[in-house]
Amino acid sequence: MTLNEFEKELENIGIKLTNLQKEQLNKYYELLIEYNKVMNLTGITKKEDVYLKHFYDSLTTIKAVDLTKIDSLCDIGTGAGFPGLVLKIVFPNIKILLLDSLQKRVNFLNKVIETLGLTNIETIHSRAEDYAKENRNKFDITISRAVAHTSILLEYAVPMTKEQGYFVALKGNVEQELEESKEAIKLLNVSLFNKIEFNLPIENSKRTILVFKKEKDNINYPRTNSEIKKHRL
Repeated sequence: MTLNEFEKELENIGIKLTNLQKEQLNKYYELLIEYNKVMNLTGITKKEDVYLKHFYDSLTTIKAVDLTKIDSLCDIGTGAGFPGLVLKIVFPNIKILLLDSLQKRVNFLNKVIETLGLTNIETIHSRAEDYAKENRNKFDITISRAVAHTSILLEYAVPMTKEQGYFVALKGNVEQELEESKEAIKLLNVSLFNKIEFNLPIENSKRTILVFKKEKDNINYPRTNSEIKKHRL
C-alpha cells in the first residue's frame, strides 16, 4: 500500500489526515523498525505492509465506533501499539490507555509517545485480568486486536468497560470463536451489538469487527490467570 493509496483508502472510510498526523505516522514507522531490530515487535516490516496491515487495519475501528465522540479507550494487549497508538495519532480527542504485559514493549510505546509529543495517553505494564480487577467500569470503549480467543478477551475486557459501554474486537474469521463464546457472552452480561465484515484493501484478506455491549457488571469476573488458562468460559 503506497502512501497515496493509504490516504485514499482512509478517505473512503471518512478519515482525512493532517500533515502532522502523516509525519507522526511516518516517525512511528521509523521507530518501529529501529526497535524491531533488537526486540520482537512485528514480523511485518516493509513500509507498505505496515501501513496496510497495522495502520490502516487499526483505523478500520471507525467502521464500528464514532471515535470523534469517545472520551476514554483502553487497548488490551496493545503490543507495538496497534490499534491504540494509531487511534491516538488520528483521534487525539480520546484519552487512551495502552495495556501490555511485557515491560520492553511498554518502554517502546513510551518512546514513541515522547517522540511524537502525544498527550492524554498512558501506558501500563500489567496483565489484563489483574488491571481489570482494580479498574472496573472505567472505559467507554475497550478494544483488542488479534490477541486471544474471543471468550478470553471478553473476560479481560468487559469488567473494565463501563455499563452500556462497548468492547471492540478486531479479528479475522470468527464464526467458530463466536459459537464457542456463547457462555462467556451470557455470563459477562454482554450482547453482540454489531458484527462488521469486510476485506482489507489490496490483499483482500477477511476482517471482522465484533462490537459487544455491556449491559451490567458481573463482579465474579475476571478470574485469575491460572483459572482462565485452565478453562476459558
